[in-house]
Amino acid sequence: MRKIEYLNVAVTELRKNPWNTNKVSPENELKIRESLNRNGMFKPIVVREVEGVPGFEILGGEHRWEQAIELGESEVPVANLGVISEKQAKEIGLIDNARYGSDDTLGLADLLKEIGDVPELQSFLPYGQADIDAIFNASVIALDDLEIDESFEKAPETEDEAPLPKVAKTHAQMRFKVPIADAERITALIAKTQKDHGYTTEDELTNAGDALVHLLGDHLRRPAGTLAYNDDEIEATLDAALANPDDV
Repeated sequence: MRKIEYLNVAVTELRKNPWNTNKVSPENELKIRESLNRNGMFKPIVVREVEGVPGFEILGGEHRWEQAIELGESEVPVANLGVISEKQAKEIGLIDNARYGSDDTLGLADLLKEIGDVPELQSFLPYGQADIDAIFNASVIALDDLEIDESFEKAPETEDEAPLPKVAKTHAQMRFKVPIADAERITALIAKTQKDHGYTTEDELTNAGDALVHLLGDHLRRPAGTLAYNDDEIEATLDAALANPDDV
């Protein structure tokens, strides 16, 4: 295994590589800067040496280096890999920008709540409002705690009361239980679907329900096959529910 040299070097001794594909928005540049303000440069910048060229070429950490300069830092920590081929340098650059794992959404939500509130988290973490909402929703969706607050029967009106204007209903709450072993996977899947497909503009339960409907899309459209329900079966089930709402 190659020996790595850890150094503190002047920011002027570093330069960008010409193939970096990792682009950062101005908003996230500010987040990187705030992260450096809060926690310092705890991860060294990965660099290599190029024969005949003074200084070091950055393989990983270009944006942190730029924000360190913006903050007025004169030195930064580096992990120097020495003289390596351009092919290997490109491989290392790609690996440094990549992430092999994925978060346990419920665990991540708990961890974020321990660190701070949403405005604070957004100031230095690479998450937008929709990202954080989706993550937090995973920790509050409890499918077996949902209550039915809708009735199929029309409430009686008194003679002295003017009828209230009708508001078109778009959603209904449902109550059901799932196996404990599947609960976390279901809530995490719903949260991921919310994030991936933009179900973040309504209240938490509506967002979660819309994501669940999205996941069940093919089944709700009755795909061809032996497991599909026909209209008569669905109508019969609905009639039975309407006739005996207390059993639903």
